[in-house]
Amino acid sequence: MTLEITENETTLAIIQTLKDRKKEQFLSIMDELQPYDIAQQYLNLPNKHKNKFIMYLPTEQLTYMIQELDKEDQLLVLEKLGIERSTQVLDLMDNDDLVSLLEELEPEKVEEILSEMKEEESTIVQNMMKYSPETAGRIMTNLYVWIPKTYTVREAVDKLKHFAELAEYLNYLYVIGEKKELVGVVSYKDLLLADMYEKIEDIMFSRVVTVDVHTDQEEVAKLINRYDFISIPVIEENNKLVGVVTVDDVMDIIYQEANEDIEKLSASGKAIDFNTKPFVAAFRRLPWLILLLFIGIVSGSIIAGFEETLDKVVALAFFMPMIAGMTGNTGTQSLAVVVRGLTKDDLNVKEVIKLVMRELWVGIIIGVTCGILIAIIALFWQGNATLGLVVGVSLLVTLIIGTLSGTIIPLILYKFNVDPAVASGPLITTINDIISLFVYFGIATMFLSKLM
Repeated sequence: MTLEITENETTLAIIQTLKDRKKEQFLSIMDELQPYDIAQQYLNLPNKHKNKFIMYLPTEQLTYMIQELDKEDQLLVLEKLGIERSTQVLDLMDNDDLVSLLEELEPEKVEEILSEMKEEESTIVQNMMKYSPETAGRIMTNLYVWIPKTYTVREAVDKLKHFAELAEYLNYLYVIGEKKELVGVVSYKDLLLADMYEKIEDIMFSRVVTVDVHTDQEEVAKLINRYDFISIPVIEENNKLVGVVTVDDVMDIIYQEANEDIEKLSASGKAIDFNTKPFVAAFRRLPWLILLLFIGIVSGSIIAGFEETLDKVVALAFFMPMIAGMTGNTGTQSLAVVVRGLTKDDLNVKEVIKLVMRELWVGIIIGVTCGILIAIIALFWQGNATLGLVVGVSLLVTLIIGTLSGTIIPLILYKFNVDPAVASGPLITTINDIISLFVYFGIATMFLSKLM
């Protein structure tokens, strides 16, 4: 019976094998770990042990480990390896990961690295780098298996076995015609159930879902999610098969796009993480916040415009933050719902109308519930039924407006091909603050004589 070793115990065991120069024991520990775990162990090691760690690791395991690191750490490891071994690693790296890494380097450094790589791998990477960032051409891999449509099932199985260690995903075999055009796809299941001497063109599925090399990566992710694919073929002119996008790449895309949307929703601009320096983090947030600061001055102008109303009924000030806050909150909630929905579906006019009407009813239900509740509180707290009516009606109206603004603004941006996530939470909140204060004091002024 073996005891489960904790991550900390594994780290200590690795350090001990490195100190004692026991390479075989070190490799035995590595064989039990996944690439991600190996990468975490490397990052957790004291710096004095890191060089020996990467020196002991076999090139293949080292390559898998590097692909689990962020780009900054990848570059640091490659610098430690030297030209000869780093070139071996780069030749083994998935081409899409390598392209992503090279994007961060200066052109001179990129040329140096490509010149040291195998000619075939270097050519593939250079071709991929010609495509625009965040497209299928940039994130595809050439690790797939294709077969001619004239093959028999036996020939297909033999080729599958031959490339088993090279292909990233072998769930599908892509069938090509005489001009290298994609004509069909065959799955493992198809091969298992077919007669060994049956022709591939007789069992293949010819209606293949594909993406063009220029297709946006978000659209690729939507298609894989929609059809529950493990991978999707990438084509260029004349339906020529040039690569595949795999589900692991899609997971990275979803994570990346979600982070970008969160950054936009929070109006924080470029990525800010735990390691970002205070000055840099502040500098990235300031532009939006300064803009919103000036917009917020409008709120002060509205209050100044109703100064007479506020002077005569001071109790109105008690409910002012609540009115503005609730309106901003409901607008941000609707914004989040719409942005999340737009990442999954392409809306048509009918669906847009349905969504707006749904959010209108949501606003009415929330507004009526909260309006009645705050009206009762205002009545018993201030002993003024008219004040309760003013606050309740104001909250009802502003919550409806806030819900609709959080729905309609991102839809308008989406219509004009602008990322709806730029309709950030702070912007929606600030706009709703202005609207809510105007509505609140406007209604209060109408009932001013009864409020006094």
